[in-house]
Amino acid sequence: MDESIGGKAVLLLEDGTVFHGKSAGKLGTTTGEICFNTGMTGYQEIFTDPSYFGQILVATNAHIGNYGIKSQEVESDSIKIAGFICKNFTNDYSRNLADESINDYFVREDLVAISDVDTRAIVKHIRDKGAMNAIISSEIFDLEELAKILSKVPSMKGLELASKVSTDQPYFLGESTASLRVAVYDFGVKRSILKCLVDRDCYLQVFPAQTPFEEVENWQPDGYFISNGPGDPEPMKYAVESTKKVLASNKPLFGICLGHQILGLASGVSTYKMHHGHRGINHPVKNMITGKCEITSQNHGFGVDPDSIRQLEDKIEVTHINLNDGSIEGMKIRDRDAFSVQYHPEASPGPHDARYLFDQFIQYMKIRKPEQVTDEQHS
Repeated sequence: MDESIGGKAVLLLEDGTVFHGKSAGKLGTTTGEICFNTGMTGYQEIFTDPSYFGQILVATNAHIGNYGIKSQEVESDSIKIAGFICKNFTNDYSRNLADESINDYFVREDLVAISDVDTRAIVKHIRDKGAMNAIISSEIFDLEELAKILSKVPSMKGLELASKVSTDQPYFLGESTASLRVAVYDFGVKRSILKCLVDRDCYLQVFPAQTPFEEVENWQPDGYFISNGPGDPEPMKYAVESTKKVLASNKPLFGICLGHQILGLASGVSTYKMHHGHRGINHPVKNMITGKCEITSQNHGFGVDPDSIRQLEDKIEVTHINLNDGSIEGMKIRDRDAFSVQYHPEASPGPHDARYLFDQFIQYMKIRKPEQVTDEQHS
């Protein structure tokens, strides 16, 4: 067995709570905000979701690693979580299509993990006390020393992280002959989201987070996509200003997760840090327009403020509500073809109940797109 598996490891939370377990992945020390995901499948997609950047993830599913790692099942170019916590770390896998074991993957990606801890107790603690910073170590076991390191870790509130996971250079996806052109503001976009657009006959240009609107508009897109991503939306003034200009252009706009919050800020809605966030693949959401419910995939620690939206109900329509806690899950700008949802309709992992939202975005663009006059029509 790999020497990095089964050694001593410790987890220390910001409030002084301690859990002792076994090491996995890279031997070392890591810090971040602790959060939990309730999904029973799709751990590799979750590890590589840029929205998790800066966070230590607790898996509530008892067994992690049992179907190994497949190189194609990623949402970005690398693992984005800061650390990992689980109950049973299953390094032996039984999936023929897998490329490697989970521990080999973690070591290659420099991820520090801890297993054999009471994840139920950890999750209950977070649900009770709220999200907080934490530290995992398989090399330092002096709690006072770990506490000193942890005290220097900044709070997630106020952190601008999107620019750290965004692309450095613009790039294209899809066929240049596609019927629609979509400009994507990359704040940590998932590959599955881009695929959902490409599959609907869209040609994409994905832009770095801080690209000025004027530069993006020069490409003459038919619509704009504002992506998911990590961190607090409040410090992202550059993104809010770009989104305001997109709205002023009157072109269709679709935002997901962080993009939902940015659209809110651009429209005068305030955001807030949630107690412990929504992360899982079975969150019930009601579509207030159709009256139907959809089971959704979610990953967010911030949200748009319901009271703030109610004060702007003449400008903003609430389209989706979370049936667990009543939080705002979707909205539309009334005088624009601009809408957003807090959850992940591409659902990788998760059910595909909400993929109709991509079709809605396509329909908005097709209606707005000027008719193309062909040579045949001229003759």
